[in-house]
Amino acid sequence: MTGPMPPSASRPRRPTPASPDPGATPDADPGRTEGVDDTRLPAEPAEKPRSSRAGRNLPVAIGVGLAMGGVVLVALLTVRWAWIGILAICAVIGTWELFGALHRAAGIRLSRVPVLIGGQAIIWLAWPFGTEGILGGLMVTVLGCFLWRMRLGAGGFVRDVGASMLVLCWIPLCMAFGTMLVVPADGAQRVLTFLIVVICSDTGGYALGALFGKHPMAPKVSPKKSWEGFAGSILFGSTGACLSIMLLLGDRWWYGLIVGPLLVATAVTGDLVESLVKRDLGIKDMGSVLPGHGGLMERLDSLVTSAPMAWLLLLVLIPLP
Repeated sequence: MTGPMPPSASRPRRPTPASPDPGATPDADPGRTEGVDDTRLPAEPAEKPRSSRAGRNLPVAIGVGLAMGGVVLVALLTVRWAWIGILAICAVIGTWELFGALHRAAGIRLSRVPVLIGGQAIIWLAWPFGTEGILGGLMVTVLGCFLWRMRLGAGGFVRDVGASMLVLCWIPLCMAFGTMLVVPADGAQRVLTFLIVVICSDTGGYALGALFGKHPMAPKVSPKKSWEGFAGSILFGSTGACLSIMLLLGDRWWYGLIVGPLLVATAVTGDLVESLVKRDLGIKDMGSVLPGHGGLMERLDSLVTSAPMAWLLLLVLIPLP
């Protein structure tokens, strides 16, 4: 009978570490970078292009904005009816951008064909028929949206039709009032007054907001907008309105104290509405067609909602020639 095995015999032997290669280079200290392969280090982040406080490439944005303004100015000073063509093209692009954002982010099935065709009809019918043409085109387009969506069944009907109505009323319907601005004999001056006030509002809001903005205006909608920026919009917009009404339309300068603040209010509202839609959809921009701006809707937001107010105010205050 054999006796118990010694403890050393019942335990597995630990593997003997291999002896280091005499010609190998010893590992470097982990806390040092000497001798470490550079390819294993994380790449240095590329330097981001400088942007403005609003997150845009400011020089590019200014260049694109000036180019767009130049096209509109030439059109108004040569053949003012070309303004309607510009509106129609912008309506198609803006509608398509909003359609794409709603479909990609929320899966909404929109009545694309009726809204695109009906939107063009609303804009062009406003030229010869005024508000009657707008109303007629709107009603036919609404019925077309209902019929177009019916073929897909009941699931999501209210959501999809409601989104189509939002796009239809937000973009082509509001733009149709921009058409009616240019119809009178002094239509070019009326359109320029409208554009100058809204551009001054945007510029003043950006400048004073960037320099002095400390009190958020609507933090849950657009955190970068401040009350200081809104004050700048009122100041610049009202100044632009007073000068435009006096110099372009030849009427009382103090009408600008009425037109300016009201157009600023609609312009800021349009900007906030677009910010709210993008925040709800979880996107930064509606599109990428304009370098330095994003989508065309980033430029149209304040103009679109201000067009009906501009048409109404100038119609009431400034007699038609």
